[in-house]
Amino acid sequence: MKVQETSLPGVLLIIPKVFPDPRGFFLETYHQSRYQKMGIDFTPVQANHSRSQAGVLRGLHFQLQHQQAKIAYVTHGKVFDVAVDVRKNSPNFGQWVGVMLDDINHHQLYIPKGFAHGYCVLSNTADFTYQCSDIYHQQSESGIAWNDPNLAINWPIDNPSLSDKDKQWLNLNKTPNDKLPG
Repeated sequence: MKVQETSLPGVLLIIPKVFPDPRGFFLETYHQSRYQKMGIDFTPVQANHSRSQAGVLRGLHFQLQHQQAKIAYVTHGKVFDVAVDVRKNSPNFGQWVGVMLDDINHHQLYIPKGFAHGYCVLSNTADFTYQCSDIYHQQSESGIAWNDPNLAINWPIDNPSLSDKDKQWLNLNKTPNDKLPG
């Protein structure tokens, strides 16, 4: 396994060791002591799996209480995965990083607490899985607009399919300070 820093401090690209053979392949998607040795102090308490069609964009989500670090990866298909620093006191506030995750490269993205997270589907369908360091807590769920012009995220799709919830998030600079992580 290799871990690469991204342009956004704390967000890490994890490149697992894949063991292919004529039958297919094998890889470990998480091994606590190995991840800790690579500087990722993460204990999953919830795992999620989402299937989406081409053009779906989910995000950008975060939680105020029960903040979640995440390890995300794709088991089928291809997505553009994005993390945005929304910690109001961070020197990187409002900066984002995006990576391609797919079922060929098997890369994972580690997203620390205090970051908004979202992705868009680039294949016909995609199965997206992510482990979280804390539980989903509906009352503290929040988000920011996927198309915030100040963030200028270079999404590789033009007219994404969004949930009603994701259509209503505000731009980051319009989000009240008390609705952002410290």
